[in-house]
Amino acid sequence: MEKMFCFQCEQTAQSKGCTVQGVCGKTSDTANLQDELTSKTIEFANCAQFNECNTKLIIKALFTTITNVNFDDDSIKKLIKEMSDKISCDISFDIKSVWECDEDIRSLKSLILFGLKGMAAYAYHAKILGFSDEAVDKFFYEALKEISKNSSAEELLSFVLKTGEINLKCMELLDKANTQTYGTPVVTKVSTNIEPGPFIVVTGHDLHDLALLLEQTEGKGVNVYTHGEMLPCHAYPQLKKYSHFKGNFGTAWQNQQKEFANLPAPILFTTNCIMPVKDSYADRVFTTSIVRFPGVQHIGEDKDFTPVINKAIELGGYKELTKMTGINGGDILTVGFAHNTVLSIADKLIAVIKSGSVKHIFLVGGCDGAKVGRNYYTEFVKQTPKDSLILTLACGKYRFNDLDLGEIDGIPRILDMGQCNDAYSAIKVATELAKAFNCSVNELPLSFVLSWYEQKAVCILLTLLYLGIENIMLGPTLPAFVSPNVLNILVEKFKIKPVTTPEKDLKEVLG
Repeated sequence: MEKMFCFQCEQTAQSKGCTVQGVCGKTSDTANLQDELTSKTIEFANCAQFNECNTKLIIKALFTTITNVNFDDDSIKKLIKEMSDKISCDISFDIKSVWECDEDIRSLKSLILFGLKGMAAYAYHAKILGFSDEAVDKFFYEALKEISKNSSAEELLSFVLKTGEINLKCMELLDKANTQTYGTPVVTKVSTNIEPGPFIVVTGHDLHDLALLLEQTEGKGVNVYTHGEMLPCHAYPQLKKYSHFKGNFGTAWQNQQKEFANLPAPILFTTNCIMPVKDSYADRVFTTSIVRFPGVQHIGEDKDFTPVINKAIELGGYKELTKMTGINGGDILTVGFAHNTVLSIADKLIAVIKSGSVKHIFLVGGCDGAKVGRNYYTEFVKQTPKDSLILTLACGKYRFNDLDLGEIDGIPRILDMGQCNDAYSAIKVATELAKAFNCSVNELPLSFVLSWYEQKAVCILLTLLYLGIENIMLGPTLPAFVSPNVLNILVEKFKIKPVTTPEKDLKEVLG
């Protein structure tokens, strides 16, 4: 087996890098093909004309190389060929030259590249809905060219922050795409119980695919349930209007092999967060869009979900009501606290802060994962004072989103702001609160306690750094691709710190 090198996710081997096989399940062959695709994408960006067709190809290629998106060698080879056939200049670039260069240069270029991959996911979802931003699109070319240059550490650090700046535009674009297409999220209670009869479980992130599935299943006696990052979809008016859009099945992505093993229903993967598919449920897995796994049925660009629907009818679902819970035993999950919803009660929120009813706000969010230590976030939230609020987003919330922590003057203590794709909501609320109190975000009684796993988390972090947010607590481990010198810069300039224990971190935050 050919050797590989990959250190782009939090679970990378020994917190250094996967060199034989990816902890995510990727073989070395697949990892090396993804490196080849990345190299070709950088070559292509250096000579391609800026237009919509070329931009879509670049975004698709970058999204394909995100952790837990594509495990299918044939589809990656096809994309490499498509990219190679369109390269019209003599430039040659090998991404391995980045992995093997000076560790600080490697670290800074990795921050740009991985942030760019995460941004590509956001841009992809927006384009599916017909929304684009020229500044965002052009930046993909600019940033990929920068990775191929012999820039200094100072130049690269500046570009790292620029990546965060452009990602803010991209997240705002996606927020606009989702809300203008499917309506502004409204507070919605979602059941974890599964009704009897045929059903489909939809996982991933793509609202458009879910909307198409709901249209195609309407009136066919097949219910639809979300899984993982699709949970917040229940809050969108144009999706929740379907009576057969029932509730949420299971928890976060890393539990899917256990949760799907005996499931009497098909699973549709719409984007990233697929784990290696076990034989016990492979015949029930369907992929579409960017996500691929060898040996499972893929729904093409025609988006005809008939095979998924037929499989649901064939399997029949559960015979009777099946009661399920979150990891803490709760069976109701409340979603819909996007920025428009939270800011609609801004006066009330400001009043409870000024009165002292709310003394602190914690943003506890980010990716979940399988590594030991992520129960930190459950314990942290459980131990937060009763006069504090918890904003949350992304799949890390499954560690605590079924807890009943009560309310403060009618405001729930846990406010679910959506997917990792909805990080813009948290940023928007923080900046609007700062305006209301005539101070900086860093002067608010607000603490960021973040968990990360893959590259979308990287671009969100870069945006927070661009905005000058300080004292971010990051875990469960720090990125392997950040060198000691670059980490020192982040610590000195932005006061980033690793999480320790809930007790110690809460004591430090609350002073």
